[in-house]
Amino acid sequence: MTQSGDPLENAVAERANGILKTEWLYRMAIPDGKKCKAEVQRIIGFYNDERPHMSVGYQTPAEAHSQSGLQRKCWRNPWEKPPN
Repeated sequence: MTQSGDPLENAVAERANGILKTEWLYRMAIPDGKKCKAEVQRIIGFYNDERPHMSVGYQTPAEAHSQSGLQRKCWRNPWEKPPN
């Protein structure tokens, strides 16, 4: 989903797509495109509105997005130096 086609340029989207596929879609038998679109919409709604995420302090993405100010960082960037 990036200009150059490099998945590392959009790691957040790649992570969300991977979760969507491995937690749901690979385990489902979906008969046609219409049913697939409906299932993906349902799953995305669940993912954003009901599934707590460790990276935002066990809030849903919708809860975290509705807040103002900076979020407390609950994840680690492997390329980032640890704080002293």
